[in-house]
Amino acid sequence: MKTTNHLQKKPVWIFLAVYFLCLGLGFSQEKPRIAIFSGPTATIQNSYPLITSNKARVANDLPLLRNEQGEPLAYDRLYYQRLAAPVTLYVEMYSAHPLESDVKELYGAPDGYIGADGKFRKTPKEPSDTPVLKVELKPEDGLYPLPYMAVQANGQPWDGTAAYPGAPFSESRQTFYPNASRIFEEIERAGGNIHGIADYDFFRPAPAGGYTKGLPAELRTDVGEGDIPPETLGKDFFTYGPYGASQNRMQLARATNMVQRVMASGEYDGSIWLEGSPSIENTAYWMGLLIDSKSPLVFNAAQRMRGLVSADGDQNIIDGIQYIASGVWAGDDGASKVGSVMIQDQTIFSSREVQKGDAKPGGYVVTGGFGGVIGSMGYGAKLTFLPVRKHTYQSEVNFSRIPKSVPGITLSDNGRVATVDVAVKGPGGELIPESMPMVTLYKSARWKTEDDGSDDPSSEVDILARINDNLKKYPLAGFVGEGMAPYGSMIAPMDAALELAALHGYPVLKAARGNADGFMNTNPDNLFIEGHNITATKGRILLMACILRFGAYPPAKDPQNPTDEELEAIKQKIALYQEVFHTH
Repeated sequence: MKTTNHLQKKPVWIFLAVYFLCLGLGFSQEKPRIAIFSGPTATIQNSYPLITSNKARVANDLPLLRNEQGEPLAYDRLYYQRLAAPVTLYVEMYSAHPLESDVKELYGAPDGYIGADGKFRKTPKEPSDTPVLKVELKPEDGLYPLPYMAVQANGQPWDGTAAYPGAPFSESRQTFYPNASRIFEEIERAGGNIHGIADYDFFRPAPAGGYTKGLPAELRTDVGEGDIPPETLGKDFFTYGPYGASQNRMQLARATNMVQRVMASGEYDGSIWLEGSPSIENTAYWMGLLIDSKSPLVFNAAQRMRGLVSADGDQNIIDGIQYIASGVWAGDDGASKVGSVMIQDQTIFSSREVQKGDAKPGGYVVTGGFGGVIGSMGYGAKLTFLPVRKHTYQSEVNFSRIPKSVPGITLSDNGRVATVDVAVKGPGGELIPESMPMVTLYKSARWKTEDDGSDDPSSEVDILARINDNLKKYPLAGFVGEGMAPYGSMIAPMDAALELAALHGYPVLKAARGNADGFMNTNPDNLFIEGHNITATKGRILLMACILRFGAYPPAKDPQNPTDEELEAIKQKIALYQEVFHTH
């Protein structure tokens, strides 16, 4: 594993002294290399639709874009684009700020003047001639914000993403970027100066945008060998909106394999994962449990797409980069002491406790009632609290500790519940997507059945149906029951149905309602794993990881009538799970 000693925390004066010494000697400080992962349904990698500008509409005799009062828009929206050839521009002096002209005496002479006839002259012809600065823009200068001049093949303007309202995906353009390389170029152009902080490689484990026509290797901007074949929505890339397609648990395994492979290479001093704001909290926790890496794992999202006023995603990315480069995450041995974090709105969250509360900047909240915010950004990265739960290279359920196979549950030829060996890792040590556990969530509530106090599970038909379906399809499976706050208590029929699931060999987690501000007591006499203060959704993530690590319980031969020995064997297996839930 590549060490990160150059990022370990040292007194600030030492860094400053070395920095200025290096500048004086013509040396540059070693930059960290960061892996950038593109995740699904990512608003942070989504852009405002390309709309034909009024300049293009005038040129093509098309209806103008108008405001709510029916007047033509005052200005065209600008989009970053590339110049095809050099162009000379004349910029009006003192126009960069309203008070530039207040101190004209501090400025050098203009490059020339533009007269009323629109012609450039080195000297003014009339007192009213406008002083200008001359600038030549070149293609190699990079992106520039410009009006969008394209129209459709049929001559009509682009008024949205699709060629026309209700058009199929094949007649629409994508707003999601296939990877983050273009975003980083735009951030640099906008003054982010991120390329002076670190070097970057881009990866697409579960991107939101895809190459539907494929892509030759020479045009790729992500890391990989060979061409990209044509990609399919819902299989290779995952969006939201009118063409929404979400990813399944098998895709999570494939994405996790890529992140583990990249971070285990020793080539990267940290990583940033970009994903949609409602789901990133779970991915961040999952990766923090599974990825066996001593480098920091950062997760960023956005509440507003790129191109909107006050879009927040770019600053979140910059904060993630600066956090990695700062080294505040490093312990004395150079390894991350905080594991995976989510950085949003200049706040550093522990991935276990962060949750989206609202679709607005600042809309993330902490769960568990006992912390979750571990630091802040803004005037430099600062950590104020350190989580004590196990993570990444310390995790008991990370890649290195997951075995090649674990026990699962199936139906034998005689119709009885039996144990079967399930391979969870392939020959190269990667997760097998088809072996990812099927873990389902159920919520308890009072006044739900004809008799909420009955121990008869028959009213919980959804749980019973899932048990039967798991026996036929999913040898690795589990259940999460969300009960009341803070102890996770559930109505008796639901308790009975979930206990029956445990007797079939399926791990069952109890979690408290909502954000779980209190701690659940561990009861060694029941057949449930208690979730401590974890939410049901985060508990599901940890339960999936535990199933990959430990497998199913030893099932009772007759789940309706277990023996004392069978109950004790199940409880011994539950104890393994319970210890992980207490420490992760």
